[in-house]
Amino acid sequence: MNKKSTLLGIFLGVGAVIFAASGDNVIEEVAWMIGDEPIYKSEIEQAYLDMQNEREPINGDPYCVIPEQIAIERLFLHQADIDTIEAQESMVQMQVDGQMNFLISNLGSREKVEQYFRKPFAEIREYYAKNLRNRTRVQQVRNSLTKNLKVTPGDVRRYFDRLPADSIPFVPLQVEVQLLTINPVIPRQEIEDVKARLRDFADRVNRGESDFSTLAVLYSEAPEGMRGGEIGFMGRGQLVPEYAAVAFNLNDPKKVSKIVETEYGFHIIQLIEKRGDRINTRHILLRPKVAEKDLEEAQVRLDSVRADIVDKKTLKFEDAVRLLSQDKDTRMSNGVMVNNENGTTRFEMSALPQEIARVVSSMQPGEISQPFRMRDPKNERELVAIVRLTNRIDAHQANLADDYQTIKDMYEAAQSQAIVDKWLADKIKDTYVRIEEGWRGCEFRHKGWLRDN
Repeated sequence: MNKKSTLLGIFLGVGAVIFAASGDNVIEEVAWMIGDEPIYKSEIEQAYLDMQNEREPINGDPYCVIPEQIAIERLFLHQADIDTIEAQESMVQMQVDGQMNFLISNLGSREKVEQYFRKPFAEIREYYAKNLRNRTRVQQVRNSLTKNLKVTPGDVRRYFDRLPADSIPFVPLQVEVQLLTINPVIPRQEIEDVKARLRDFADRVNRGESDFSTLAVLYSEAPEGMRGGEIGFMGRGQLVPEYAAVAFNLNDPKKVSKIVETEYGFHIIQLIEKRGDRINTRHILLRPKVAEKDLEEAQVRLDSVRADIVDKKTLKFEDAVRLLSQDKDTRMSNGVMVNNENGTTRFEMSALPQEIARVVSSMQPGEISQPFRMRDPKNERELVAIVRLTNRIDAHQANLADDYQTIKDMYEAAQSQAIVDKWLADKIKDTYVRIEEGWRGCEFRHKGWLRDN
């Protein structure tokens, strides 16, 4: 399964379990009491099915592990109440919008989502919103407990020295690269042709001759095209500025916007619905294409630049980047690519754009590639690039010299968990806990749950 279908399975599995299992007029079996809050058998069963759908490993008997996890969450949420910690509602709604849009895009429509879950859309939204609020509040409490944790290089070194050999992680192959790109100029006539097509679409919709959704399915180059161009409810900050500026000024759902240019291409937009500070629109996206001859010319130009660096040695790679590169993310950093997932300059091969990974896989540090074509991940526009492999760290068992940040992260995680475990031990001791017969024969991760009750 690919990542998208896996995510869909998680959302659908969790929701189907929750909503199918919910019923009225059922006498609930209480498994635990935490303070004055019960943990019902049905909650545990639902959580078990959720974890199976999410393929989340359960280390131990699920009827021991899961109620303990629920009880721990209750303790964190109680502390959040004491500290008046609340989730930022705008962020919660933004994330829920994303989840709902994901469901709509994969099931086909809002009505089909309701049919699948057999619940009104508002009820489905609130279920996801409640989960997000709880997770956010729990994380904020955990962060407040560990915010004063300080880590020194000496701490990290002593931690590493005490690690058993079988606990030292294995680090896969990583590389560090510099990138130089040239984006060939798109011919003016190509841009005008794209705009003319979009104007024709807009005129046909405004005259009532064509349906916007149908045109989006037939012609849009956006991923949303197959569902009629609808992107779902979005806040202004979730949209690129040029798109948001036009979309939020639309008032008539029957009319089509002027042409909007963004980093993704050219759009026309139609309003579906406004709801507070969020808006639902549909759009048609067309991307002007780079001419083959311009791509060939860019390759010849970069081949000449490479010769100046490698053969003639009259130019440094870093200087060429500052003079020529059109990659806005790396131009001001001498072409050095930064991994957004970990904030470092190191990439596992799977984290690089596939064209770059394919090129650097056979290179040695210091080498500069031949010019090659690649697609901009944002707008699919073809461009020409060369890369310099600056470092290659072969797969190895972690060590302090090469992997300090990895080991530091491990130490911080261990120390943070120790702080949280100590807090939980105190919290459990000070909280009324009752575990009913039939739920007590467990080896719990945390001590103190079982009492003479």
